[in-house]
Amino acid sequence: MTYQEKKSIVSVISAILIFVSYCFFMYPRYPGVGVESSEVFHYWGSFVLYLTLFSIVAHIIISIIFNIVFRLTTNEKEPAFADELDKLIDLKAFRNSFFVFVVGFLFAMGSLAFYQPLHVMFMILISAGFISDVTGSVTKLYHYRRGV
Repeated sequence: MTYQEKKSIVSVISAILIFVSYCFFMYPRYPGVGVESSEVFHYWGSFVLYLTLFSIVAHIIISIIFNIVFRLTTNEKEPAFADELDKLIDLKAFRNSFFVFVVGFLFAMGSLAFYQPLHVMFMILISAGFISDVTGSVTKLYHYRRGV
């Protein structure tokens, strides 16, 4: 298994673990007051902001740990360059990830158009971000395994 395949697998697993652990952490903090109160807006705003920060920091730490473990176990360095295949796979993964997020965004806005509660829009938007992250990593893994 190549470095890129291992990195994609670690990325998928870490994205799932980060999102699930953060949701379990934030779920008990949901305010049980009125549907449209300012506390609910504060909750969702802080949920998205902190999820973004938590996810970035966790991905950086996991990437550093992965590179250290990879180097210790294989005595190889991380590839210092990206060839055309790597760039093409990155572009395809970005395209798929972006497509999934845009579809999720449209569903989130559609939920508002069909008079759904505001928390439904936030849940769809957050879920779309998570699914798009996983889609990008799975696309990379697929193309590194099967080719372009």
